[in-house]
Amino acid sequence: MSKLILLFLALIPLLCSSFSPETPSDRRVLVLLDDFALKSSHSLFFNSLKSRGFDLHFHLADDPKIALQRYGQYLFDALILFSPTIERFGGSVDAAAILDFVDSGHDLVVAADSNASDLIREIATECGVDFDEDPAALVVDHSGYAVSATEGDHTLIASDDFIKSDVILGSKKIEATLFYDFSHYMRQAPVLFQGIGHSLNPTNSLVLKVLSASPSAFSANPKSKVTTPPSLTGSSISLVSVIQARNNARILISGSLSMFSNRFFRSGVQKAGSPIKHEKSGNEQFLNELSKWVFHERGHLKAVNVQHHKVGEANEPAIYRINDNLEYSVEVYEWSGSAWEPYVADDVQVQFYMMSPYVLKTLSTDGKGRYFTSFKVPDVYGVFQFKVEYEKLGYTSLSLAKQIPVRPFRHNEYERFIPAAYPYYGAAFSMMAGFFVFTAVHLYSK
Repeated sequence: MSKLILLFLALIPLLCSSFSPETPSDRRVLVLLDDFALKSSHSLFFNSLKSRGFDLHFHLADDPKIALQRYGQYLFDALILFSPTIERFGGSVDAAAILDFVDSGHDLVVAADSNASDLIREIATECGVDFDEDPAALVVDHSGYAVSATEGDHTLIASDDFIKSDVILGSKKIEATLFYDFSHYMRQAPVLFQGIGHSLNPTNSLVLKVLSASPSAFSANPKSKVTTPPSLTGSSISLVSVIQARNNARILISGSLSMFSNRFFRSGVQKAGSPIKHEKSGNEQFLNELSKWVFHERGHLKAVNVQHHKVGEANEPAIYRINDNLEYSVEVYEWSGSAWEPYVADDVQVQFYMMSPYVLKTLSTDGKGRYFTSFKVPDVYGVFQFKVEYEKLGYTSLSLAKQIPVRPFRHNEYERFIPAAYPYYGAAFSMMAGFFVFTAVHLYSK
């Protein structure tokens, strides 16, 4: 008995520091490596996560002691796979366990490479990403390569085709450089990439290209002559992609492990054909900002304090009557990485729904997180729902539903004389008057 108590006490810190909806980025992260040398060669990326409060646990991918869950509880809230060559994970971890991990709402980062194993490719495929089937293929770009004295095969790419989303990559441009050429404008530092490309499964609408190849790029074996058209060409090649699952779990898939390395973080970059040489590549800022999104430090929404009541009242009724005037409100906040801040937008809508929406209203906001509106209950009785279905690129989805019945007028609640019916009243009485006149004339006239 005492051993069980000690075991429970030992697990308390694990449970307390795990993911919580109230602190979405207070997370324990499992990092699986091919080689412990990656801890030092990719230390800048790992130190960035640690500085933001993440608790990283490093293990070799084939460690027989690793496990994602114990006693039915997940021990980690995010998983980083920097093990592209692994053929089989150790312990109880396998492809199915990792997919279940994501299905349970946890986040995943996968970095592949030119020697990516079938296991890593299988995980990527299940997430909606298909790497080039040729195991020797790399992304080659004879126009958008990075000028380098050591790389002559044009597989070191300088890409600046980023997704246009401030919530995913942040509002600050990637290492912007100001230069003049009759006018001044901002120039983004390219991201260095060397690895394999992938395409997005067209049946999966949840996958987004974050970093794309240029129109002149193609995927092929750089050491052999290209005799057949490459399977992946141009801007259809995705270098880095993200997925936000329907349960709001987030996944990052990269075709290059090197782009996370200290060497690429610190390296200067000059794109072929450009006179500008940047002292530092955009890799560090790009991956740090992207990791903030993947680990829910940005773009994570929550809705609280849903209220509805009749106009002029404060308490929520158990039932509404047709044609009642009502007010609806909800509070929406966004996680900033350290605190919940009011979310401000002009596209949050509520539906008054029964089989289909009878009322669709865009909510007004006070700029402090509160959204509100008022409307009249439709002249239809039944069981309705207040529904908020909010989906916006880069943000976690909100799905709220609150059920309320609507009744018709009681027998003593109808108006005695309805103004709209006065013509019918007049028609009825005029018919009666005409009948009596006709009867009198017919009976008493010759």
